[in-house]
Amino acid sequence: MARPAGNTRLKAARLAAGYHSQQALADALAVGVRQVRRWESDQPPMPQHEVAQALTRLLGQDLESLGFTTPPGAPPDRGRRTVLAATAAAVGLAAVPTQALAMQPATAAEDYQAVTRSHRRLYWSVAPATLHPAALAHATLGCALLPEAAGQTRQRIAAALAETWLLAGRIEFFDLREAERAQQTLLRALQAAGEADDALLGAAILAHSAFGPAWTGDREAAVERMVAARTYARRGPASAELLAWLDAVEAECETRCGHTRTALHLIGHAEDVLARGGEHQSPDWLDWFSPVRLAAFKGNTQLRAGHLPQARTTLLGVLDALGPAEEKQRAVVLGDLAAVEAAAGAPEAACGYAVRALDQLERTWYAMGMDRVREVRRALAPHQHEGCVRDLDDRLYGWSTTVSALAR
Repeated sequence: MARPAGNTRLKAARLAAGYHSQQALADALAVGVRQVRRWESDQPPMPQHEVAQALTRLLGQDLESLGFTTPPGAPPDRGRRTVLAATAAAVGLAAVPTQALAMQPATAAEDYQAVTRSHRRLYWSVAPATLHPAALAHATLGCALLPEAAGQTRQRIAAALAETWLLAGRIEFFDLREAERAQQTLLRALQAAGEADDALLGAAILAHSAFGPAWTGDREAAVERMVAARTYARRGPASAELLAWLDAVEAECETRCGHTRTALHLIGHAEDVLARGGEHQSPDWLDWFSPVRLAAFKGNTQLRAGHLPQARTTLLGVLDALGPAEEKQRAVVLGDLAAVEAAAGAPEAACGYAVRALDQLERTWYAMGMDRVREVRRALAPHQHEGCVRDLDDRLYGWSTTVSALAR
């Protein structure tokens, strides 16, 4: 005699939601594993009301779809419809007829995360104007997948979606110079991070959102967002690198608002945090920060504070320490070194670094790097008739550089 298959609907929903064992689902619901075994039997008992609500919320389907029989006279369960509608609203999607949706398998999260990881790496080598549409398309896919997923599968897709929106926002702000658009994109990233309940990713998104007001001199708004970012970081197992990066972001915001003394204090604190280390590992997505990047922050702040010898020493050390993959940062550092020499009254040395920055930008475009070169050229206005400055102008306004600036 064939063995009863049991409640295959519940088992399929459990696996699709990323709970690969009965024990995993039991732990998520704070019930015993024997209870889950009973639910997956051929005659599953109806869960208690509160547990039933938690079960439908985790698996994204109503009780009937999960293989339970509603007692006579009881109102029909709308758990799946409610869960999916709430999920759609959380990421700004229009309401959809949820009964027509099929639940995505757990492998959907793995596949979606794989593309997110690829985009993360490609950011450092692919032209921003090329990568940005791909990131937006990937985010659109994530928004479509999210209402069709539940449990751990939904959480993992939401986290990858948040990272994708963050990448798009970074490109818009740092590369495409579309600050207002970046703020809207970062808001979508924060909504997705909330759906994933990923406090550390939320902290990173909030810190990025502080750059916008800081660039316009709105110190109060920037500080408020940094307070929020630090609050989120305290909710998760924040690594020393993440905490130091938050210091570095706030330092750059303070520098942009003219408070270089406060900025240098924050950078000193970040150096102490990195020196002490910590027990927690950094998230994989935190690939934009390192001790060398912190030193680059420091060199720029020293420059803006007028500490030229210290800035020169710091930035030369950064230039030597940068890895071959850090080409975008190299252009920025070369631009800062050019600014140091311009401020020190050495136009020939300034032009030399600026030309090297332009060489780097021809290989890997970065709007912030070009901004640094243009700032240097403005600082060299008193020397505009010297040969080195005219040579710089020929490079700065050459065909390839001008076309690159307009195209990207």
